[in-house]
Amino acid sequence: MRVEIWSDIACPWCYIGKARFEKGLAAFAHRDDVEVVHRSFELDPHRAKGDTGPVLEMLAKKYGRTLDEARAMEEHVAANARSEGLEYRTDGRDHGNTFDIHRLLHLARERGRQNELLDLAYRANFAEERSVFDDATLLALAVEAGLDEAEARAVLADPAAYADAVRADEREAAELGASGVPFFVLDRRYGVSGGQPAEVFTQALEQAWASRAPQPVAVAAVQGDADAPACDVNGNCEV
Repeated sequence: MRVEIWSDIACPWCYIGKARFEKGLAAFAHRDDVEVVHRSFELDPHRAKGDTGPVLEMLAKKYGRTLDEARAMEEHVAANARSEGLEYRTDGRDHGNTFDIHRLLHLARERGRQNELLDLAYRANFAEERSVFDDATLLALAVEAGLDEAEARAVLADPAAYADAVRADEREAAELGASGVPFFVLDRRYGVSGGQPAEVFTQALEQAWASRAPQPVAVAAVQGDADAPACDVNGNCEV
């Protein structure tokens, strides 16, 4: 059974949702028969490469809040992350264009290192003082994930490399009805949206497994809170 996860490295609920999904998967009896594929989704696709800035200032401007209010929003998300055993910095993080990391993630998938690179990128973005919006950091993360340095460097140097694959993922998300991320599609028959509790993912996996049979691509709702926290297509992240 395949689970596809649409997410963006800039989305805090994707970071949290991945951890919750993995806990739900660990409790699933047939977990060894599940293939997990991560798909691309940009929350800010029109942001220029190199246009980076502090997350708190971005949040304050985007939501019309003061810096203190933006910091409180981040602290709320941080509390959710820490409850899952994840580190989360509320200060000292950047926000920027994520297209290049998505291109590298497609290379990593071909080389069997996609999950490793995604985990490193999430950690760098949310837990460490490492900006994932410059080529030097991305190259270091790729090598740390086990990718060939020359190959990763060549991808970063060629804006067309895997660009079509990223855009294809994003079109497919829209076709499947994704209104935000994280968005989980189980066996192309059930959808789970947002950073749901781990037990919801276990229930969804059990339901998808029990009803396996060839049928056309369609995504139906499964158990869980329809209002589970997520980041929508306009880059608005719930707190």
